[in-house]
Formats: sequence, C-alpha cells, structure tokens
Amino acid sequence: MTTQEHKPGLALVSGASRGIGRAIARRFAAEGIAVAAVSRTMRAGDGALQGSLEETVELITADGGGNAEAFAVDLGSPDLDRAALIAEIEEKFGRRVDALVNNVAAARRYDTLFADMPREWFQDSVETNLWNTWDLMKAVIPGMRKSGAGWIVNISSRQAGPRVGPPFAFHPLAGSVLYGGTKAMLDRISTGSAMELYEDNIAVSSLAPNRGVATEHAAGAVPGWPSEPEDTMAEAALLLASSKLDAVTGRVAYSLPLLKEFNRPVRALDGSGLLAGWQPADLDDESFLLPYLNFNPPGAVPEGLLKKA
Repeated sequence: MTTQEHKPGLALVSGASRGIGRAIARRFAAEGIAVAAVSRTMRAGDGALQGSLEETVELITADGGGNAEAFAVDLGSPDLDRAALIAEIEEKFGRRVDALVNNVAAARRYDTLFADMPREWFQDSVETNLWNTWDLMKAVIPGMRKSGAGWIVNISSRQAGPRVGPPFAFHPLAGSVLYGGTKAMLDRISTGSAMELYEDNIAVSSLAPNRGVATEHAAGAVPGWPSEPEDTMAEAALLLASSKLDAVTGRVAYSLPLLKEFNRPVRALDGSGLLAGWQPADLDDESFLLPYLNFNPPGAVPEGLLKKA
C-alpha cells in the first residue's frame, strides 16, 4: 500500500510551547499545514521553563502567516478527556487531524537513580509519555480512517536504547531507567500500531535525535554534549509526517541518518532557505548512532533462534 501522495492539512503538535515541539510546529506551518499547538503553558512566565504557546503562535505568524491555534491543556493529567480535546481542535479548524506529533514528555528525572525513584514519578511518566500518546492516537484514528490517510510521529529518545555491559561505560545520565524505559515502550507502541494500522493507510513512526538537540532544556541536562539544531529534528518529523506510507511506517528512526537516507534538504524553521552545514552531503556517516533495534551483541541470542524468528 503506497497511496499517500498528499501532505497533511491539520497537524496536532504536543509540547509545542518550546524546544523540539515549537520547532516542529513552525516547520509544519511553513509548509502550509495548519497547526494545533498543544501544551500546558499558554503565556510567558506561566511555566518553570521559558517558552509559551502564545510565543509559538506569534513566531509562526511572523514566519509568514501560517495558520496556528494554541490549546493550553495538561496532557499529563489522568483526568483529561483527550478525545474531547481532539473534537475541540477539529471543530476549531473545521477539518480532521490527519497528522499527530506526540512530543510532550514528563520530567526526565535524570538525577534520581532507579532504586530511589518514587511511585508518583513513575506514574506521572507513564501517564504523560505513554498513556497520553496512546490516548491521543486512539482519538485521531477514526478521523484518519474516514479521510483514508494519516500520519503519527512519536518523538522518542536516544535513552530508549539499552545500557550495554559489563563493563558499563560511564554515562552522565546514569541508567536513565524511567525516561529511557518509557521511550523504549513508545518505540514498541509505534512499531506494533504501524502493523495494525497499515491497511488503514495510517503511517506510525518513532523519531529520536541522533545527537542531543540544542534546546535550553537539553543543554542544561548535559552541558557540552555534541548537538544538532532543532531544524534537523523538525525536518525529519516533517518527512515522516508527509511521505508515502511504505517509505516511513514502522520506523524507529534517528534524525540525521533519516535525512541522509532520503537525501532530504534541511530548511530553516520558517522555510525560508537551506540550513548551512546540515544538508545531507554535510552529514558524516561516522557520527551516526547505531539504531539499538539492530544491535545484537555476540552470543546474546543464538543464531539459529534468529533464523527461526
């Protein structure tokens, strides 16, 4: 099945008040896609971090008059009616959501080790990172089926990959058990639902940065880490949310290798021009991370079992 030929008309981007979510919202809007920008923070100063939905919408307007609306809700709340949120968005825009980018995430809790993690933090991460994603996907699928096409992109993390050892190399984020564990399940949700939604012409994929993305939050977590710009993640998300089904569905992708594979020009977030130094020809294969789903340490699984599987 390869029937998707059009780009989406309306995209919901969660966590759109700052960072990667804001970048994706801007890039989509620059391509003429209407954007429902969703986050908790409506106005500057309302949240603990910089950024707000109002500022995101203002940037999109300044970029060239893209069509964007802000929806301030706490996607991590167990009491939120996410189906009602989708209905509100679709009524506001007068059309169905045909692209969903699940970017919002709970606090990373990198500084708390596995043995010290309280139950309430575990529950918050599962609710925000997993059930919220699951719930939003369920809410948009009926409309995508009626439209005959749809795209779902779940923003994952490098931390989803396993810590390999012994010996275990030092890692500044320790085991990242809670955040990485939920993101690993997110990847599994993506591949499984891609299989089940294939005949509906709904593409589901998972996307993580190849390096840390140069956002305020990431820079604070691990100062000095090699980074990529927000623009590369935004371009990769747009690629996954506008390509033919067979080209993208079921992928657990990293940003830079994906852009290189598709020879995808990387544009600035406002769509005005190419981003210098980050075009496919500029990307060095040696810097690409090995996808963890392809990683099989010698002796970890008997070769015969792999052949049977």
